[in-house]
Amino acid sequence: MDSALVSVGLPVVLVVIMFGLGLSLTVHDFTRIAKSPKAVAIALGCQLVVLPLAAFGLVLLFDPSPLLAIGVMLLAASPGGTAANLFSHLFHGDVALNVSLTAVNSVIAVGTVPVITNLAIDYFDPDGAAAVGLQFGKVVQVFSIVLIPVALGMLVRRWSPTFADRMDRPVRIGSALTLTLVITATMVDQRADIIPYIRAVGIAMILFCLISLTVGYVVPRVLGVEGRQAIACSMEVGIHNGVIAITIAISVLDSTEMAIPAAVYGVAIFPLAAGFGWLVARRQARDDAVETRPSVEPSAHQPVSSRRTEDDSKPSS
Repeated sequence: MDSALVSVGLPVVLVVIMFGLGLSLTVHDFTRIAKSPKAVAIALGCQLVVLPLAAFGLVLLFDPSPLLAIGVMLLAASPGGTAANLFSHLFHGDVALNVSLTAVNSVIAVGTVPVITNLAIDYFDPDGAAAVGLQFGKVVQVFSIVLIPVALGMLVRRWSPTFADRMDRPVRIGSALTLTLVITATMVDQRADIIPYIRAVGIAMILFCLISLTVGYVVPRVLGVEGRQAIACSMEVGIHNGVIAITIAISVLDSTEMAIPAAVYGVAIFPLAAGFGWLVARRQARDDAVETRPSVEPSAHQPVSSRRTEDDSKPSS
C-alpha cells in the first residue's frame, strides 16, 4: 500500500498510542505483577497459548486464502491493546492489573510475534510471497516505536504527573481518530476485494473476538481469580493491539491482504467488548450483592434448643 496516510499514519498512531500508555505507567506497574502472579500468569497463558490455538482452529474451519490466514495468526499473536484499560475501567475491572499486563505483554510480544507468525507462514504459505518470513530484526524495529514512546511517556509522568493526567484524554482521542483513519484507508485501498475478504474472515473475526473475551474471563474465574481481576483479564486477552498487526503486515511483510483480518477485527471488537463487558459487570454486581447481603435470622420459629433453654430458665411453681 503506497497511501501516505497508511505509510506515515501507522507509525504515528503507534507512537501516539504507546506514548499515551506510557503516560499512565510507572515502574510500580511492572513490579506490581508480583502481587497478583496467579492472575498475570493465567492471562498471559491465555494470550500466548490459548488464543493462537483458537485462531488456528478458526482458520482451518473457514479456510481463507493463505495471506488472510497468516493475517489472522499475526493478529492472534499481537499483544493486548491499550483500549483494554479503558474498557476495564468502564466495566469495573482491575485497571491496575490491565496496565501491568499491557506493559509486560508488549515486551514479551517482541519475541512471540515473529515465532507465531513465521510458524503460520511456514504452514499456510511456504512457497508464496511471504515465504521469506518475518525477520526478528524487523520486528525489533517495529517494537522500537512501541517501547520507546512508552519509556518517554513514563519519564513525562515521573517528571510531571499533573501534565500526564491532563494529556491522557487528548492522547486517547487523537489515537482513536488516527486509528480509525488508518483502518478506513486500509479498507478503501482494498475496496475492490473487501466483500470477498469480509466473507472469508468476517465471521471468523467475530468468533475470534467472542472467544478471546470469553476465554479471558472464564478461564481465570474457573482457576480461582476474583471477579474484578477476571474482568481485567477478559479485556486484556480479548482486545488485541490491531495497529501492531496492521503495521507489521503492511510495513514489514508488504501485504495489505494480511492486514485485512486486523482491520475487520478493529471494527468488530469495540461493540462486542462493550456488550460483553456489560454482561460480566452485571454478573459481578449480582455476585457482590450476594456476598454483602446480611444473613436473615429466622423470626417465625425459634430452634427447639432455644425454646428448651427458655423453658429450663423459668422458675418452677
